[in-house]
Formats: sequence, structure tokens, C-alpha cells
Amino acid sequence: MSVDLNHTIVRAHDHRAAAEFLARILGLEAGETWGPFVPVQSANGVTLDYMAVPDDEEITGQHYAFLVSEEEFDGIFRRVREAGVTYYADPAYRRADEINHNDGGRGFYFRDPDGHSMEVITRPYGSGG
Repeated sequence: MSVDLNHTIVRAHDHRAAAEFLARILGLEAGETWGPFVPVQSANGVTLDYMAVPDDEEITGQHYAFLVSEEEFDGIFRRVREAGVTYYADPAYRRADEINHNDGGRGFYFRDPDGHSMEVITRPYGSGG
């Protein structure tokens, strides 16, 4: 039997707005509300299920990385800049307005409205290049 990641829950103060933000940036669609969740499904079938939490509840930011093609990267990067989202070359968020070239690819980090760290890369880590 293979073990595949099917979904993960992403906590957000406004789950619809957060799901639509990520979907818009990645060129995906936020799905219909299902129970307490608004899903955003990636091409490999993994779903980020956004779940609303009360406004006074603190959200601990998590990290989500998306492996994309060079062409997809161009579109995502363009949408990030058009949206005025600050992006960084590093996970410590010190190198603003830069991208990285790890493993011969391109990558960057940005935060979603609830402080989750989103990463977009064109090459898996350790793939060389």
C-alpha cells in the first residue's frame, strides 16, 4: 500500500478569503464550502482545507511548499507582484523582493493573510542543478 497525503487543515480567521487568496495566487480555484471547510486542491490531489477560527483565536503560522513548473512559476510570481504581496528569497524573511535559485531552479516565500508561510519552488530540494 502506498501512503499519500490527502489533505491538511489550514486555520484561518476568514476561511473563504484565505482560500481564495491562495487559489488566486496559485492559479487554482477555491472549492465550494464543505462542512466547516473551503478546499483548495493541488494538481496532485492534495487538498488544503481552510477552516475558520474565531477572530480572537491566535493562529500559529504553518509552512506550505508548492512545486511548480517554470511556466507556472512565472504566472504565480506575476500575480504575487500584481497583488502587492511582499515576497522573500529565504524562509527567515530577511531577503525581501528577491527570489532564490536553489538547486538550479527558482523559488520564493510569502505570507498569506493569516501568517502562514507559503513557498513556491521549481526544483525539489536536493535535486541538484
